[in-house]
Amino acid sequence: MTTDVAEPVARPRIHIVPNDRPWAWLEAGWRDLMATPHIGFFYGGAVVAAGWLLVLALIAVDALWAVLPAVAGFFLVAPLIGAGLYETSRRRERGEPVSLGTAFAAFRRNAPQLTLMGAVLLVINLFWVRMAGLIFMVFFGLNFSPTLDSLPMALLRSEQLLPFLIIGTGVGFVLASIAFAVSAVSIPMLVDRDISAIEAVVISIRATLDNWRAMAFWAGLIVVFTAMALVPFFLGLALVLPLVGHATWHAYRDLVR
Repeated sequence: MTTDVAEPVARPRIHIVPNDRPWAWLEAGWRDLMATPHIGFFYGGAVVAAGWLLVLALIAVDALWAVLPAVAGFFLVAPLIGAGLYETSRRRERGEPVSLGTAFAAFRRNAPQLTLMGAVLLVINLFWVRMAGLIFMVFFGLNFSPTLDSLPMALLRSEQLLPFLIIGTGVGFVLASIAFAVSAVSIPMLVDRDISAIEAVVISIRATLDNWRAMAFWAGLIVVFTAMALVPFFLGLALVLPLVGHATWHAYRDLVR
């Protein structure tokens, strides 16, 4: 008889996968999404609605500069949001019933350690927002406040745009790489096993480094899919978020034996 208690951790072994293995993870994730669309699209729709509310709030407080950093911060905290999707894939793998209730129950499995991981990702996200604001002010000054309609042209006319993009992208890349390495395997593992956040992070970093080519490809696919999903007013996230979430579970199962 199965229970809803995280399994005791056995000694994990890092499995070396082919460089193109992320395609198999996406294929398995797609099967999970099609088998449980009510869960996946609920998660995706909730994220789309949250994105709209965030942008409206930033516009209301005249903080247009923060829209892009805030959207980029989604990449940093998304692994924790997907915990319910990992749980759904885990239960399907075991032949157990799935529902929205069991998906939300994922956050009660190993809850203190998941909370700790959430705090780590939140700190990284807040640091990124602060750094983005500082970089923006350094290059454009405190008095740069065009309207929403004139913002694109004002940026394009500025000589500071190129260095701003180079520095901002570089800092964002470093922080995103750190967040990816510490969370790629750790959060699915915390949903699956009774293990500490520190141990899970160490294993996640090891799995990422030992499979750096495959994981760089996986990270690139996530960035491309998410960037494309953001273009039509975040609507694409309704599909991309659950697909990547389910695929992340299969990546964990493939990388950690």
